[in-house]
Amino acid sequence: MTDHTASNRTVALVTGANKGIGYQIAAQLAELGMTVLLAARDSNRVQEAVQALRSAGGDAYPITLDVTLPATAASAAAQVGGRFGHLDVLINNAGIAGSLAGQSPGTADLDTVRTVFDTNVFGVITVTNAMLPLLMRSLAPRIVNVSSSVGSLTAHGPGGPMAGLPGIAAYAPSKTALNALTVQYAKDLAKSGVLVNAADPGGCDTDLTRPTGIPVHRTAAQGAAIAVRLATLGPDGPTGGFFNDDGPVPW
Repeated sequence: MTDHTASNRTVALVTGANKGIGYQIAAQLAELGMTVLLAARDSNRVQEAVQALRSAGGDAYPITLDVTLPATAASAAAQVGGRFGHLDVLINNAGIAGSLAGQSPGTADLDTVRTVFDTNVFGVITVTNAMLPLLMRSLAPRIVNVSSSVGSLTAHGPGGPMAGLPGIAAYAPSKTALNALTVQYAKDLAKSGVLVNAADPGGCDTDLTRPTGIPVHRTAAQGAAIAVRLATLGPDGPTGGFFNDDGPVPW
């Protein structure tokens, strides 16, 4: 049964929302008055995250969703459609870094590469395609793919800020692919009024970055801000772009 009260509000779904940047995106969207659907693999953790948002006054609901399993994406879409009737914002935030020990280009472990791409690229396609019929019912549909500056070809090129870093065969190329995928969806959906952009949150203190040992100086809340900005673009906003807090990211 459709929840008519909630269906009159802007409804946003965030994947990987039980912690880190995903949770902060959901929290900030809730603060803006949106109904937020927190999606994650672990039903217990996502329920805890929902309770935290509700205790702060947010209108939040849990969704159990593993982006690598199409059946769970289809089930999630059915739940959203049955309860709210539409979806206004999709934030594809779920992502993994994979074992960095298996990502040196010359000796890359193919299972590691496949696992990273399965979540960071194929998972985005799976969830986006499952949610598109619901997004098409929105008056202002927005899709935001949470990418990374490591996906920028320019940044890794001669003179770029990452030119001196070791090569990474899984995580960095997965974000490059995600940026390219963002452009293709934006092209295909432009005629339908769907704005599709990629967000670079910058290096933030999260469970994904801590194992790398690379020093970061941003909080997850700071990293979430650009995704929230892109999720709330007006009708004349950009589409098919890659942005951080300072504007377009060369890639």
